Amino acid sequence: MLHIVVCIKQVPDSREIRIDPNNNTLIRQGVPSIVNVYDLHGLAAALRIKKEYGARVTVITMGPPPAVKSLKECISLGADEAILVSDRKFAGADTLATSYVLTKAIQKAAEEWGPVDMVFCGKQTLDGDTGQVGPGIACRLHLEQLTYVGKIIQIDLKKRRVRVLRYLEDGIEAVETNLPVLITALKEISPVHRASLSGMIRAARYKPPVWTTASFSHVDYNQIGLKGSPTIVGKTWVPKVRKVEGEEIKGETPEEIAIQLFNKRNVQEQLGWL
Repeated sequence: MLHIVVCIKQVPDSREIRIDPNNNTLIRQGVPSIVNVYDLHGLAAALRIKKEYGARVTVITMGPPPAVKSLKECISLGADEAILVSDRKFAGADTLATSYVLTKAIQKAAEEWGPVDMVFCGKQTLDGDTGQVGPGIACRLHLEQLTYVGKIIQIDLKKRRVRVLRYLEDGIEAVETNLPVLITALKEISPVHRASLSGMIRAARYKPPVWTTASFSHVDYNQIGLKGSPTIVGKTWVPKVRKVEGEEIKGETPEEIAIQLFNKRNVQEQLGWL
């Protein structure tokens, strides 16, 4: 039976994010948290493989204690186990430090429940938006990696091969490789279904195990938290309101602003200004 690990992240709901105009930082107070959408589709793909081929699905997240809520949601959808990796020493981690800690967690999951055959990550997260953690894990674990996967065509358990479609900017690519493999998932890889009643009952009773630095046989403290995070954010700011011919373009949504820009450009073209 396959052992699949799905890495998820609890992120602020991007539909509710606001910027503080005084210090140009995210306003997180009162903003609900959700499971990163691409991670959910990766989980859905893992659960479909579980149904078709037989598999054990382990979900792992690194985050603060409130991330338990997201793990319970994954359990309600059908995951077998959900692990919270949480320790104040992990705080301030960038993608490099995060991939190190998640690698340690995946290795421990392999010790607990058997060798890992597949690892799923979302193609990127809604908050960081870098797409670096998945490939970082693959490099540390020396796994084959398939990024931007929109469809799993076939898994050959005897030959231990997987064939997928990668959705790229200039076309679709069919790729086949050996297991074990790390896959970064697009939304197209699998739809996310509603949790069943039995799944919700199990999730309500479920208490995710918490792994700290003490849970791992060896941790290099120079590679976790702020010490292991060389990324430096030099400056953040809110983009200024765009002006066309001296007039501000305003709108509540990007769509409203785009429509105003489009209409104004059409008028200018008709008048011969462009």
